[in-house]
Amino acid sequence: MTLWRIRATVDDRPGFLSVLTASLALKAVNILAVQVHTTEAGAVDDFLVDAPHTMTEADLRAAVERGRGRDAWIAPAEAQGLADQPTRALGLAARLVRDPDSLGDALRSLLDADTVTWRPAGPARPDMRAHGMALPDPTGGRYDVQRAAPDFTPAEYARAQALVEIAAAAAQRAADTATLLLPDGTELTLRPATPDDLSALVAMHERCSPGTRRRRYLTTDGVPGPAALGRLLDPARVQTLLAVVPGITSVDTVVAMANLVVEGSCAELSVVVEDGWQRRGLGTALVRRAFARAERIGCAAVLAHTAADNPGMERTLRRLGHGAPAQRDGVVASVTVPLKSSASG
Repeated sequence: MTLWRIRATVDDRPGFLSVLTASLALKAVNILAVQVHTTEAGAVDDFLVDAPHTMTEADLRAAVERGRGRDAWIAPAEAQGLADQPTRALGLAARLVRDPDSLGDALRSLLDADTVTWRPAGPARPDMRAHGMALPDPTGGRYDVQRAAPDFTPAEYARAQALVEIAAAAAQRAADTATLLLPDGTELTLRPATPDDLSALVAMHERCSPGTRRRRYLTTDGVPGPAALGRLLDPARVQTLLAVVPGITSVDTVVAMANLVVEGSCAELSVVVEDGWQRRGLGTALVRRAFARAERIGCAAVLAHTAADNPGMERTLRRLGHGAPAQRDGVVASVTVPLKSSASG
């Protein structure tokens, strides 16, 4: 038996796919995988098949035409084609999360492209043609993707755009990661939080003193539970930045956290630093990056809450050039800081 890939168009009407598959079955062709791409010209059926070794390309084409298929493209296939398309796409997505610079290679693999060429100028807008597509490089420029046959379909174009979006998110995450060198020579990593950080975040709060937790959460209820801390790791609700001591294993030690909760044009900022790491510039570094993040996502102002008996936040804001006075309401002190992007607009 021999592996072949067949792509053919049939009328997008009930029963037409079954007519084509029946025609192939009559020739003892075993269909291993099928994808259907909807286009304006009809349904493009993409098959991976196992055919008798005596069958030629001409024999397969005749079977397709008898099954009411048209515009057939037929080529020998490799064993790696046995991996179904969703599994293949998920594998490429996982690779991009680890290495966003591999986007060009991922596009070539996803689309079975003949060439993927990076060019310095990005397209005015993404573009697809029968034998080529132009896709933006999230870090600048564009990728020109070429394939002589078969023609690209809208479904393939949508998959390629999804990979570009994953690479863009991964590149942004990499850009948001920085190394912080403390005055005593200690190196920490500042990075966005992920749901995988929950156990390390719980452990940090357990190490914090009751006073440190009270100044952050304005309550004496003890250590926040996993459910409450888990909500701080949901990027759809909260922008959370962490300071971590990189671990020898895959688990980092979290020693400080800054949270931005965006409501309309204002972001509410809260910071907690583990006791043994306080007064070492760590809170200032997190606040500086939190302000930059709020400005980048279009916030007009940042509102910082802290306990009234904790002047540390006010000192940090003054150190960063934000001299807004605190408004005190009982045990809570609040500082509202307009952002430069909004003031200049």
